[in-house]
Amino acid sequence: MLLIKKNKYSIIIFFAMTQFFIATNVLSESLKIGNENAKITVKVFSSLTCPHCASFHKKIFEKLKVNYIDTNKVKFEHHAFPLDLAALNAEKIVRCASSPEAKFKLLNKMYEEQKKWAVGSDIRKINETLIKIGVESRMEQSKLEKCLENENSQDIILKERIEAQKKFNIASTPTIYINEKKYEDKHEFKSFKKHIDKLL
Repeated sequence: MLLIKKNKYSIIIFFAMTQFFIATNVLSESLKIGNENAKITVKVFSSLTCPHCASFHKKIFEKLKVNYIDTNKVKFEHHAFPLDLAALNAEKIVRCASSPEAKFKLLNKMYEEQKKWAVGSDIRKINETLIKIGVESRMEQSKLEKCLENENSQDIILKERIEAQKKFNIASTPTIYINEKKYEDKHEFKSFKKHIDKLL
């Protein structure tokens, strides 16, 4: 798990959050997929630049989707918890997609190609790579550029992060909850499956 710590971008995030914060619950803005009335809700708080988050997504989410989300047994929520400016901008690109399914496909691609875009300190180059990923996902470049500049989207993501910190006391990413209970077992599908099956 990636512990939250200060870096050159986290300072930017901190000041941005203090400017955007208002006392409202915005967790409902998180990305959701699956049956709204499912018996089980899995919430994952993650930063798109976090290698452990990418690992969790690759090892667990894809199998979870086939076996539980697509069969209406589980609702899955991705909660943005950006630890740096690159992660924040990646979230803005993901939310630029037109539907929940498209957003999750783009989220998958962000994690798959994390080592390509989440590198270096030049945010302009990072943004260019993020836009390229969006274009490869059949999105218009002009739309993606506007999404990166969208202050409303940024506002929502940063408020979501603040509310998550307040409610769930996030100390590292990814932080996972299954029906409001923190998951602290191995980040392997076999272990995760046991916890899910117990609740079905």
